[in-house]
Amino acid sequence: MSQTQVIKVTKDIMQKMHTFYEKNRLNKKVPYTEFIAKVGNTTITAYSSGKVMFQGPDAEIAAAKWGNSIQSKGNNTTSTKKTSPLPANFSQLSVLGSDEVGNGSYFGPVTVCAAYVDKAMVAKLKALGVKDSKELTDPQIIQLSSVIKELIPHKLLIVEPEKYNAIQPKYNAVHMKVALHNQAIHLLLNEIAPTKPEAILIDQFTPEGNYRKYVRSEKNQVNEKLYFITKGEQYHVAVAAASIVSRAAFLEELDKESLELGMKVPSGAGTTSDKVAAKVLAKGGMELLSKYVKLHFANTEKAKKIAAKL
Repeated sequence: MSQTQVIKVTKDIMQKMHTFYEKNRLNKKVPYTEFIAKVGNTTITAYSSGKVMFQGPDAEIAAAKWGNSIQSKGNNTTSTKKTSPLPANFSQLSVLGSDEVGNGSYFGPVTVCAAYVDKAMVAKLKALGVKDSKELTDPQIIQLSSVIKELIPHKLLIVEPEKYNAIQPKYNAVHMKVALHNQAIHLLLNEIAPTKPEAILIDQFTPEGNYRKYVRSEKNQVNEKLYFITKGEQYHVAVAAASIVSRAAFLEELDKESLELGMKVPSGAGTTSDKVAAKVLAKGGMELLSKYVKLHFANTEKAKKIAAKL
């Protein structure tokens, strides 16, 4: 189901988006645009005015990573992301945070991590350099992740492509992420019990009402002390820690796929992914490809066309 989300970003965020979507850009010259990119089924158009439009079934998720929507069209979207205001002095509270990585990448898994940071650990993690994973290099992320996992309680879920493809027809992208966040949080709460966090912060990828609607169908529902906000890592180091652990796991899985296939597996969903997928198809057909990619992405059809010419 196609959706449209439009957000307004600062020059600083626009520059970060330039870098982030560099490998996914389309070779199109359109007046008054900074760039046009395609990630999976989502088209991203960045305008010189600072507005960025996301179009496709996963538009809401892609846009939520960068800011609140100012306009939306299509079913199951809302014009603004309503969030509960965070408690005072939130960054210094004992918080359980969760974040995910890999939803927009054709190759590789979806990884979700929930991390609990006691107020006594906040300063130490910040001193170690735990912050937004987008501001860190891949080697820094791998290194920090191993330190974080030693220091704080966490729960990491990895949904590899084969399992993702089995689940995906029943769960849309948002529902799947809700289920994974809820499960990671539930498992971590059980692990740290009887300790209870003062708040649970989810890096927001869908409006709160939408999240709560989907979570009602889950077996172990976590509904109390939940807060939702985009760029959650800026509000508490627990989300930053969860983001780093998720990202490191995603990168490590890509490296594992690369070793197994004997070729470098890319992140993202650009033309490089199409070409590598075509080589995988030539090597072992759809049976082999289904173990390494999210089949419902548009890249699959593109890879088939490329493979037919090999």
